[in-house]
Amino acid sequence: MPKLSVTRRALLAGAAAAGLVPAWRARDVAAQGTLASLPPEEPVDRTMQRLFGSRPIRDGATLINLELPLIAEDGGNVAMTVEVKSPMTRESYVKAIYVLSDRNPRPLNAKFNLTPASGQAYVATSLRLADTGDVRAVAEMQDGALFMVKRSVRVVVAGCAI
Repeated sequence: MPKLSVTRRALLAGAAAAGLVPAWRARDVAAQGTLASLPPEEPVDRTMQRLFGSRPIRDGATLINLELPLIAEDGGNVAMTVEVKSPMTRESYVKAIYVLSDRNPRPLNAKFNLTPASGQAYVATSLRLADTGDVRAVAEMQDGALFMVKRSVRVVVAGCAI
């Protein structure tokens, strides 16, 4: 007997077409199809160009503290924190913090928007890392200035399979 391989997405799309799934669920399936149609990979250089254009990116070693483990046992859950030394006043504050992973198929892991009301330019989250490589934190100041630091993380078991 031949084995049929039908994905969940195909099954839901077929059920939606047959009217067996509510319309709101069919929209969800269509949205997933849109995400799946994105390019599977984008080099980190192209991502940086898309995000920051030709603006110069300065060394942020004295301004940004990026905390990551040197070795990540599980790339699917890597804890990280980013703190930017900034007074967070209307005259001088961190507008956004970007986190990028060089070896991920889609390098931009996160973007955090901040305002002076944030009080502190500090974020903490967990990342998914596809492979051993650099993780970058880019701080965008209110005047458009960019500062970056990067740290190398050795990933034992990969966490991204796209």
